[in-house]
Amino acid sequence: MSSQPTPATMTDDETAAFAEQVFERARQGDAEMLGRLLASGLPPNLRNHKGDTLLMLASYHGHHDAVRVLLAHGADPLIANDNGQLPIAGAAFKGDLAMIRLLLEHGVPVDAAAQDGRTALMLAAMFNRSEILDYLLAQGADPARQDARGSTALMAAQTMGAVDAAARLQVLAG
Repeated sequence: MSSQPTPATMTDDETAAFAEQVFERARQGDAEMLGRLLASGLPPNLRNHKGDTLLMLASYHGHHDAVRVLLAHGADPLIANDNGQLPIAGAAFKGDLAMIRLLLEHGVPVDAAAQDGRTALMLAAMFNRSEILDYLLAQGADPARQDARGSTALMAAQTMGAVDAAARLQVLAG
């Protein structure tokens, strides 16, 4: 007989340690291991102490294959973490256009936002990510959309001194 604990016999400490290892696999982009764990019944929307899902961690750290595996197993890309951030917003913050494309291809709305109302377009504007800004606009992102405080992508760009993004958005504002 194996002396390995099963989920039913694991102590709280063992369960917490196992969960931390799973989140680390997502951070490191271990798509193969995540796929095996998900196929064995790991909940695809498991959250850590900060409210980050496995998908949030994998997408934030730029692990496209791990994100594909998680999405294929039903991970919800519209679950925000405790800071109110969605995976697409994290990808915009990090400047990962390929991740944004991947998430949009899997049905994430281009103007998806959590409680704070910030969209990927707003984050791309804030950090002067022109290529992402242009892509999101081409995908139908609404430059006039406001966050929970009433700020638009243009206002975010101006506040952050993102000159190129502000100029591009100013043209759209007319």
